[in-house]
Amino acid sequence: MVFKKLKIFLEMIKFEHTLFALPFAYIGALLTERRIPAAHDLLWITMAMVGARTAAMSLNRIIDRRLDARNPRTAGRALPRGLLREGEVWFYVLLSFLILLYSSHQLTPLAFRLAPAAVLVLFAYSYTKRFTWTCHLVLGSVLGMAPLGSWIAITGQFHPAPVLLAAGVLFWVAGFDIIYACDDYEFDLKEGLYSIPARFGIKRALYISTAFHTIAPLFFLAAGLLLNLGALYLAGVMVSVGILFYQHTLVRPDDLSRAGVAFFNLNGTLSVVMFVFTLLDVFFPLRIF
Repeated sequence: MVFKKLKIFLEMIKFEHTLFALPFAYIGALLTERRIPAAHDLLWITMAMVGARTAAMSLNRIIDRRLDARNPRTAGRALPRGLLREGEVWFYVLLSFLILLYSSHQLTPLAFRLAPAAVLVLFAYSYTKRFTWTCHLVLGSVLGMAPLGSWIAITGQFHPAPVLLAAGVLFWVAGFDIIYACDDYEFDLKEGLYSIPARFGIKRALYISTAFHTIAPLFFLAAGLLLNLGALYLAGVMVSVGILFYQHTLVRPDDLSRAGVAFFNLNGTLSVVMFVFTLLDVFFPLRIF
């Protein structure tokens, strides 16, 4: 029974979507000293990321449980169907926050001091669609903490390069979240919820998503230039541009049937591509200038 409940919980929070942000956390760690970080740092950065993401998604499911029950797209989730009790999910929220806090304590003092702020942002995100259509940008900022957080976790200080990476992740995530939100356009209007599709319409929302996905690689490129990264990192950015371009060929205002492919497969691929090419650049620094 315990393992069955755990399986339902992991399916509910889409645990596999941790893939979106975790590679960018590793990128931030890699670039601190241009080498693979110590196993201790990688372990606790990974645990912090898993804890943060699990807590955020669990909170989202609890906070949105009544909305999910009324939305045909989400009515089959575990809480609306009664497959999990609310108290059970709260247990996972508290456990995940404890993992985040303990993991940050194993890293640098600054990482530990900033952890409560991260907890606050994770908690606040799920409420934003109730009062602002910038909720997609808030979600982007949550995942954008990945490269910045891992940099701080190792160095114990801020640096403009991971801030640029964080901005790139922000606009990348916000862009694909807008596409995902198009599926809920009618429901959001009916419920009085805020989103860019509900505010501007699906056609304009897709234009805004395209604009965000044009901006995101520019921030990745700026971070690479600031750190004097080489040709392989640049190649990774260019491949990512291609992935983003292809993503937008899959969706049209009158046909969102392939939005699921655009949301998961391609975006999971993009984060892995950026990590692999960054790793190669660290080992084989082919300077451009």
